[in-house]
Amino acid sequence: MELPKTYRKLVAARLTPHFREAAEVVEEPLAPPGPGEILVRNLIAGVNATDVNIAAGRYDPGAKPPLDLGIEAAGEIVSVGPEVTDLKPGDFVVTAETGGGYRAYHTLPAKRAIPVPAATPEAVSLVVSGLTASIALHVAGEMGSGETVLVTAAAGGTGQYAVQLAKLAGNHVIGTCGTPEKAEMLRSLGCDRVINYREEDVRSVLASEYPNGVDLVYESVGGEMFDVSLRALAVHGRLLTIGFISEYVGGVETVRRPRIYTQLLPKSASVRGFFLPHFTGHMREHMMRLIMLLSEGKLRIAVDPTPFEGLDAVVDAVEYLHSGKSRGKVVVRFPAS
Repeated sequence: MELPKTYRKLVAARLTPHFREAAEVVEEPLAPPGPGEILVRNLIAGVNATDVNIAAGRYDPGAKPPLDLGIEAAGEIVSVGPEVTDLKPGDFVVTAETGGGYRAYHTLPAKRAIPVPAATPEAVSLVVSGLTASIALHVAGEMGSGETVLVTAAAGGTGQYAVQLAKLAGNHVIGTCGTPEKAEMLRSLGCDRVINYREEDVRSVLASEYPNGVDLVYESVGGEMFDVSLRALAVHGRLLTIGFISEYVGGVETVRRPRIYTQLLPKSASVRGFFLPHFTGHMREHMMRLIMLLSEGKLRIAVDPTPFEGLDAVVDAVEYLHSGKSRGKVVVRFPAS
């Protein structure tokens, strides 16, 4: 196929967590891939809560705008550079590179692309959302069987994986969400106890129904939800903090209260941060396991049905995710030509 001379991508033209203020579509020359590289035409990009952190420059302190935006994408290889032997034009791959998602074309080392049968929203969802849940629970959280596991924002892109993986491991799973529709989705995924925080008080439910506490928490909301989850930990409980979406846009809240060790020490409990790029050595193993579970019908992937088309719709998609209305993975589709 004949490639264009230029392509469009989304950048943060100014550093701010207010994504609409940061984002700007620009056009730049399309260069051929170099040795060991592939050129991918992106077809679908995944939307993540942390997009606002990238736009604010929080992942690369000191970096100056413009910053490339987006993370994971699925696409078709349109050209390969010298020394690339195991991939060819026409192959489909998923990629997860900061700055590689919200763009029409993406050049990257071939070894960092994962071959997939087709470029689908489900494939996109596996790369960041699925891997985060799998590695965080099994490696960082040391999840066992017969435990009580709490998943906050359980109907979100990564929460849905955490619910299912915890159930597959033989655990009792509690999931929080904010609408009846999300609650029904979680029940369909096997969640044992769904707490709609707009209808029930999470703290009261956990205190009354789980007096012995929660063994493992998969926490991505932050703020008050983090505090409630911390108080609910059992002896030897572990709280995995994978994000704090409630404070991404408005900024991190200053908290004045007794230090956190006063709650951890009496229970021999722990809080463990999880940032996916620090666990690259586990990615291939867990990706293969997720693909196997999906192919065996043991894993369901919910993709939010709201349509977002093209680079100009990315801002709307990011704001939609942060509105709390999304169910499952939010994606943006790019035109085939």
